[in-house]
Amino acid sequence: MRFLSIRLAILSAALAPLLAWAGGDEVVLIYNKRMPESKSVAEYYAKARQVPKKQIYGFAMTTNEVMSREEFRDTLQLPLARRLDSDHLWRFGFVTTGAANDGRARMQYRVVASKIRYAVLCYGVPLKIAPDPSLNESLTNGINPDLQRNEAAVDSELAWLPMVKTGVSLAGPLQNWVYGATNTALLNPTNGILLVARLDGPNAAIAKGLVDKALAAERDGLWGRAYFDARGLPKTDSYYLGDEWIQEGAEICSELGFETTLDDKPETFPASFPMSQIAIYCGWYDANVSGPFAQPRVEFMPGAFAYHLHSFSADTLRSEDRNWCGPLLAKGATCTMGCVYEPYLSGTPNIAAFLARWMANGFTFGEAAWAAQPVLSWQTTVIGDPLYRPFGKPLQLLYAQLERRHSPLSEWACLRVVDLALAHGASLFRMADYLENIKATANSAVLTEKLADLYEREGKPSSAIDMYELALKRGPSPEQRIRLRLTLGGKLEDQSQNQAAYDDYQQLLQESPDYPGKMIIYRKLLALARKLNKPDEVARYEALTK
Repeated sequence: MRFLSIRLAILSAALAPLLAWAGGDEVVLIYNKRMPESKSVAEYYAKARQVPKKQIYGFAMTTNEVMSREEFRDTLQLPLARRLDSDHLWRFGFVTTGAANDGRARMQYRVVASKIRYAVLCYGVPLKIAPDPSLNESLTNGINPDLQRNEAAVDSELAWLPMVKTGVSLAGPLQNWVYGATNTALLNPTNGILLVARLDGPNAAIAKGLVDKALAAERDGLWGRAYFDARGLPKTDSYYLGDEWIQEGAEICSELGFETTLDDKPETFPASFPMSQIAIYCGWYDANVSGPFAQPRVEFMPGAFAYHLHSFSADTLRSEDRNWCGPLLAKGATCTMGCVYEPYLSGTPNIAAFLARWMANGFTFGEAAWAAQPVLSWQTTVIGDPLYRPFGKPLQLLYAQLERRHSPLSEWACLRVVDLALAHGASLFRMADYLENIKATANSAVLTEKLADLYEREGKPSSAIDMYELALKRGPSPEQRIRLRLTLGGKLEDQSQNQAAYDDYQQLLQESPDYPGKMIIYRKLLALARKLNKPDEVARYEALTK
């Protein structure tokens, strides 16, 4: 009973807000009539989310990822606005806005009633709008001339569709009036915003898979580890804002009870970094997919969100190895965001704002994504099911449901219990005691590794080594196994158990022959062989490290 009371006390402190669930009746689906796969994705989503048939629209568009401004206007933007109006899914009317600089109120003709909030663009709908030199609009004095451009992401340009009759300028970004919103009621066409996302990726099968993984994580929760890759920039650096968002995102995940790794070295995570069981990834600033994400196997958990900040991270979604968004989706991420043209840093999503709303406030993916966009009519595309809401259920309820079904995911709920408690002041001893006395630990590599970490932090190296060795016997994932071997080897070396460390590193190479950090292990083995007076092995590893 003592351990149950600890669990319930912690879980009660982590209840998610109970918001109304968004349903398929709030969605309008858009597909490209010139691509059969596009309609197939639309039908798949409509069935999964119960989108009414009358809210599925097909338009004949170019099959290229890029479309001209004229094509966007004539084959998508205006036809969609007309259909929503004629089908009575929304209604336009005059609205009196606040006083302008001259002190006079303004009248706008915009959406005043709406039955839908989301627009889902299906695989085959163009991704971006090409620059149009024939548009000669000028912005207000003081706007950076570099921003006076009219190319844009299709998603971002459609997001202000409720304002399409107000004469919005196309020459540059439009300030997002719902940026930072914490009230989901503001994220509505009646407030000038349409929540646009796309089911897309290198192929139609991947696009459909985004739906399946979102539904699985809604049912079971999003579990796993969080990885953040900052650059360690000083606050005086002009790019510090990106680091600040990523660092704040790491703090949010840690406070919410996720095992969180924050790297602040200038380089991105190397391929040798054992990135296991990924629930959340945020990093920057490589041009193309790199490090762990360029490996054949990436351990994304069902429902995972992955985001890499780069000016052209979504230059194309059709490639599995170019840029970032396409490869991340191909490797198993469930949702992401990216930029199709140069946005400049301040025009990219505020990832900390996104995570706070999605994870702490229980927003849907679409709500959180657009509440985190500083600007509209700009360069961001949002990829994934916008109704996806993995944090909408209280943690206590999810935990109980997983345990009733004897789901292996329940180990992650136990881990979050521990990390939540530690984040809010519980002692290392108390949490170690908790893990020692629950049955789940005896069958879980995840919980046994955590117990080992706690022992290490308590200053009990021998107990930590014992637990890392036990974790290796309790079915770790491939990447977790590599991390355990690396950690165990380091701890054994610290305790001058050189032969045991030598055996551990050799076992790592045997278990993971494709490990991209082999050279690192060879160097460790060379140093240990010298200490252990193994001349044949010294010669072997000297040859391997040349």
